[in-house]
Amino acid sequence: MTMEILRTKASESGRDQDVLVIGVAQIAPVWFKRTRTLEKACAAAELAAAQGCRLVVFGEALAPGYPFWIERTDGARFDNPKQKAIFAEYLDQGVVIERGDLEPLQAVARQHGLSIYIGVMERAPDRGGHSLYCSLVYIDAEGRIGSVHRKLQPTYEERMAWAQGDGHGLRVHDLAPFRVGGLNCFENWMPLSRAALYAQGEDLHIAAWPGGLHNTQDLTRFIAREARGFVVSVSGLMRPQDFPADTPALAEILAVQRRGRRTPLAG
Repeated sequence: MTMEILRTKASESGRDQDVLVIGVAQIAPVWFKRTRTLEKACAAAELAAAQGCRLVVFGEALAPGYPFWIERTDGARFDNPKQKAIFAEYLDQGVVIERGDLEPLQAVARQHGLSIYIGVMERAPDRGGHSLYCSLVYIDAEGRIGSVHRKLQPTYEERMAWAQGDGHGLRVHDLAPFRVGGLNCFENWMPLSRAALYAQGEDLHIAAWPGGLHNTQDLTRFIAREARGFVVSVSGLMRPQDFPADTPALAEILAVQRRGRRTPLAG
């Protein structure tokens, strides 16, 4: 496992307390496998702590993975047995925070004094347990869950799998020498979502994405300029070899419709 470690060369004051070392964990999930994916996240967090990080950040929807199947398997087909079966498995693998699914990661945070941002598919008991939310979870250095932000508006085909969130989780957290906040994917393009965090004094922004430089290369710099702060964009990773052999509809998922032909998904 590899990880990019962001370090400042030196602070203007020269004081250690003005420096924050961040681990950017751009890892692949064990797709549709909640427990195994969270085990990978714990290993990445341990690695970040060993490198002197005080914050480690993960991409959007890491556990149990982004819903890639929808656009590749005719996911909008109504009352389709295959689609029902795939979604049922996705729902079953959702992260239930109240059940303690994140406790191993919280323990790593507590042990190492490490703060964590991680994207999960949250199966929320307070919404009946039948909907999934694309949630960005903040765990503080004492292992406490500081906020759970449910993505306000799922994008494109995500709406077939994720429910709409609300503004309750739009929170910032003091992480000296910064005040840190974060958003999921397209929310980073939404001016009022950003403004809600700026208004709370955010000066370190975590932008979580499922992957793709086209999403991040312009916006990362724009937010930094607009906010007069620092921005970290962190993406997920998903290659054909990252899908487990027992993935539902694997052959379809690993093909892309291009000009009427099915071609292999590029790595």
